[in-house]
Amino acid sequence: MNPVTEQVLRQRIVSILRNVPDEHLVKAVGVLAGNGIRAVEVTLNTPGALEQIARLRKEYGNEMLIGAGTVITGEDAEAAIRAGAAFLITPCVTEEAATVAREAGIPVYMGAMTPSEIVRASRLGADIVKVFPCGSLGPGYLKEVLAPLNGTPLMAVGGVAPENVGEYLRAGAVCAGVGGSLVSARDFTLDGWELLLADRSRRYVEAIAKVL
Repeated sequence: MNPVTEQVLRQRIVSILRNVPDEHLVKAVGVLAGNGIRAVEVTLNTPGALEQIARLRKEYGNEMLIGAGTVITGEDAEAAIRAGAAFLITPCVTEEAATVAREAGIPVYMGAMTPSEIVRASRLGADIVKVFPCGSLGPGYLKEVLAPLNGTPLMAVGGVAPENVGEYLRAGAVCAGVGGSLVSARDFTLDGWELLLADRSRRYVEAIAKVL
């Protein structure tokens, strides 16, 4: 298993960073790290995403896992890897991105929803299959899918909150990806956003610890 994926599986949570203002980026990731969340993905539909990935890699080095999300094309994958992404996360099954990741030795966590898509993603070499949108499917869906597809590492993404992250993990997810319920662009307009982010981070980490 790729050592990056091993670390993700130990963490069991990836923070999805979308549209985080540049002026707050490094501090926000520092708050996450200081409260137990050490894997983040910067979505490529964030303005300046590649620069943000490169900046975080320079700032945090090996202290944090910095990946790229919303990777769809081969060109996306190549650009993210050049920027320093340690892993790639896609919203859909994409052979182009899988090929680039495999050739570069970078893990890819590929988005899928149906059993057929999950199987195809696995066959294309996905290190983890991201089941999205989980908020519309629920933990029971993962449990049902894993009955015939046992052994497939699934990542729950979409609608994962501190109150239900444990349910997804108990249903069989190996980890979870968390977006706006942890880090929202709106938060940075508020005074004291650091305290808000720290509190949310701790709630996720504590909920996950109860399942371990």
